[in-house]
Amino acid sequence: MLFNSWQFAVFFVIVFFAYYALPHRFRWMLLLAASYYFYMSWNPGLVVLISGVTLETYLCGRLLENPARSARARKCILAVGVSIPLLILFFFKYFNFFTGAVAEALALVSLPVRSPALNVVLPVGISFYTFQSLAYVIDVYRGDVPVQKHLGIYALFISFFPQLVAGPIERSKNLMPQFSEEHQFSGQDAADGIRLMALGFFKKLVVADYLSTFVNSVYNDLPDHSGLSLIVATVLFAFQIYCDFSGYSDIAIGAARILGFRLMTNFSSPYLSHSIREFWHRWHISLSTWFGDYVYIPLGGNRVKFPRYCLNLFLTFLLSGLWHGANWTFILWGALHGAYRIAGALRDHARKRRGLAPAAKATGIRGALEVAFTFFLVTVGWVFFRANTLQDAFYVFRHCFDGIGGSFYQYLRNGYVGSSFDKGIFIQIVVSLGALFLIDASMKKRDMLRWLDAQKPVFRWAIYLAFICLIVLLSEKGIAARFIYFQF
Repeated sequence: MLFNSWQFAVFFVIVFFAYYALPHRFRWMLLLAASYYFYMSWNPGLVVLISGVTLETYLCGRLLENPARSARARKCILAVGVSIPLLILFFFKYFNFFTGAVAEALALVSLPVRSPALNVVLPVGISFYTFQSLAYVIDVYRGDVPVQKHLGIYALFISFFPQLVAGPIERSKNLMPQFSEEHQFSGQDAADGIRLMALGFFKKLVVADYLSTFVNSVYNDLPDHSGLSLIVATVLFAFQIYCDFSGYSDIAIGAARILGFRLMTNFSSPYLSHSIREFWHRWHISLSTWFGDYVYIPLGGNRVKFPRYCLNLFLTFLLSGLWHGANWTFILWGALHGAYRIAGALRDHARKRRGLAPAAKATGIRGALEVAFTFFLVTVGWVFFRANTLQDAFYVFRHCFDGIGGSFYQYLRNGYVGSSFDKGIFIQIVVSLGALFLIDASMKKRDMLRWLDAQKPVFRWAIYLAFICLIVLLSEKGIAARFIYFQF
């Protein structure tokens, strides 16, 4: 059941009215049933998997509750609580990749082995709810959160439908207590939620889905493209993936807000970042903080010697790339961002050794150049992320400057989208991306929801109507495209 479908619209309206009509003590049952129905709409059989992960991590949490257990016993329980969900994730997501990689490595030393290939379907959202359950077990072991004794509430925490499929990856200390709170209907929350959902639908329907047709026409048929067509497709993919994923997050956060729940912010104008470090404080925040808390810090973080600190950075980003998919392209994408972060750390380390203060964020022209350079570095990385194979990624790098020159319009017409291109399409791209830039720039400076509330009703509703018209007029008609991060 896609967010951008009429089925979800009907489903959410029913859940909304039923939720506020029921007494508080029954609401968790409604949300749990709705969440499992939402997940089973993809594949009913997958309910066994999410239920198994839920029950296993719940029981491990209860076992960790006993303060009389020895440190060794607690470590064993933690190991079981973490390893079983990871093994399930490995089986469904990485088994074929790793067996294939082993077979290729053995073939290099003249030991040909036929790798077993399992025909398994990647369960929707498995990477997200697995990491959410792992964080809970680790937090209980550390003593950072209390044990959840109510199995139903814990199951709801793992399966809460707005953020189940593609996040944000919530922490138990933020979301779990909210299920025990009695939420009264709030007109302010409903208005905020609807506006966030509208923004998400704009990003997905008007920008991401439309750009995907052009990006796919290039990246799925690379031998027929070169030069500026590859550059334009790569830049447009940068905006496609941002609007697709942040659009999902906006819809998820907005839907939860309407029901009275507050999910964590997952994106904060990442393409206006002045450095790669800042980018990762603004992009997929729930995942970057997860890796920071449960991988980077346990490795030693920055509390170790500088070479080890650089290694910690690199390993964290390498694992982050692997989390995104069982493909060498994702691993290289993560490695590239790890190299970016190490380069930044080397610069800061050199300044520190010379007795200089850390570089301050620049403003004016220099600041704009920093933002542009950071966007360039991120976009180079997106080539690996979008390419179907490593060979495709290297093809893009080898041929992206072929025949540069001549008319930009002609390159678009002849090398990018072919005969289907016209001025109307170009204008729509410019308008939608321009609107996106204005929205992101505004949200970086102020809380747009509160700013809108402070405006006169006539002006506020004029903005709403203009926004709705943009969605209706510019959205790609007849398409209910899956969100990109559903594959992760």
